[in-house]
Amino acid sequence: MEVTVIKNKLTAREREFCLLFMQTGDAAVSARRAGFRNPGADGERLLCDEKICAELERLSDYRARLLRAMAVIGYRRLAFGSTSDAASLMFEENPSRETLENMDLFLVSEIKRPKDGAMEIKFFDRVKALEKLETLSMEREGAGSLYDAIGSVAAGSEYDD
Repeated sequence: MEVTVIKNKLTAREREFCLLFMQTGDAAVSARRAGFRNPGADGERLLCDEKICAELERLSDYRARLLRAMAVIGYRRLAFGSTSDAASLMFEENPSRETLENMDLFLVSEIKRPKDGAMEIKFFDRVKALEKLETLSMEREGAGSLYDAIGSVAAGSEYDD
């Protein structure tokens, strides 16, 4: 089986087209914004170019890895984050905007202040966040269970992916 290596030497305008296409999904709009003279025809032509397709595939893979990493970070915050700022919010009568902006309320799903003046704070489900983390960790080839990893660490042994 012969493998062809494509040199991915793109012009600045072609790179710009690829980035714009990843955002818009529209070849003509992307070509126009990238500065091509005939956006409709140039957009179609660019999508048929092997170098462009290779770059779009690379960008797509990168975006998928980035989004997955961001999801893992978010689920970790939900599963293991602190509720101390939300607890201190309970004791604030009329918190200022500055106070609220400096609080980490990522774990809070809902805040209610009924007419009686009390405050009700609901949090995202930590168990569901742990389950999502386990699912994401199992999607990686050869990755073990998140619960196995936690158990290994708790038992004092090292855990390797």
